[in-house]
Amino acid sequence: MALKGLREKFQDLYFGDGPEARRFRYGLVGFDLATIAVFLISPFGGHQPWMIALDLAIGLLLTIEFGVRLWVERRPLRHLVSLSSAADLVVILSLLLPVFLENLAFLRIARALRLLRSYHLLRDLRQDSKWFRLYEDVIQRTVNLGVFIFIVTSVVYVTQRKINPQISTYIDALYFTITTLTTTGFGDITLKTPGGRLLAVIIMVVGVGLFLRLLQAIFRPNKVRFECPSCALLVHDLDAVHCKHCGIVLQIPNEGI
Repeated sequence: MALKGLREKFQDLYFGDGPEARRFRYGLVGFDLATIAVFLISPFGGHQPWMIALDLAIGLLLTIEFGVRLWVERRPLRHLVSLSSAADLVVILSLLLPVFLENLAFLRIARALRLLRSYHLLRDLRQDSKWFRLYEDVIQRTVNLGVFIFIVTSVVYVTQRKINPQISTYIDALYFTITTLTTTGFGDITLKTPGGRLLAVIIMVVGVGLFLRLLQAIFRPNKVRFECPSCALLVHDLDAVHCKHCGIVLQIPNEGI
């Protein structure tokens, strides 16, 4: 009975609507952002034993959290084979096996991205923050852009820091990434090996297009999501009175902002 009660307690924390459940989910996001911060500062700590111990401790905590979440899921097998679980397992392995997978530590961003895009977290933010409701689209686009830059920079950093003396810190990798994505290309930092040049080509061919699309999305006029009862058009201008597709009068709920 005690075990059943504990399971119900965690189910409420993960999937409930109460203030305690929302605080718990916000705490998970905060913890994951802290793990990303550890990755960013780890180069300054070198390969000290305490850094390895910290990664192992974080990996152990994530393993426990993953096991608890699998335990409280109503369909654990379906959850286990999902993409979000795969991302969690990659993050856990990258932390628990630092000797073999240290260059994959940046993949811990995948877990934070999953939580930031979680239905429950988005619902919590919509309920708790009027500012988030007003600028939700812009916030999500900005998060997407930030995650994209972070991942590209991390790939450059972990693949080049041991073989390219021009990229010794994360800031160097960020500088190279931004100058490449914006097509500025100062040329003071270059990728020299064949693998590095191939990576630069991939960033220029694929990354520049995605970067510009994400950047344009941030500066588009803000929209409101409301399904038109006639044609089902979902996105409208904030001050829309008529549907631009079918012309029907819309009754979009607003807060007078």
